[in-house]
Amino acid sequence: MNRKQEMIKKLAKRAKARKNKVVPSNPSSKTVERYISKAEREKIALAAAAEQAAANNDTDAAAEAVVDTPETTDKK
Repeated sequence: MNRKQEMIKKLAKRAKARKNKVVPSNPSSKTVERYISKAEREKIALAAAAEQAAANNDTDAAAEAVVDTPETTDKK
């Protein structure tokens, strides 16, 4: 690494350190959202679907189940 590159690198490190020292005026107003994995998202979606299904009438769910099943089966 030549001198110019070293100076640029040190300058960038100093700028980053100065930026990290700055304390925001109200840190609680902008919270950092944590990462939610695919598995966690799937669990949340399943829980939401279960709550929604529970909110619906059980008779509606039973009626849909009856409609989805075939009424007759052909045996040869």
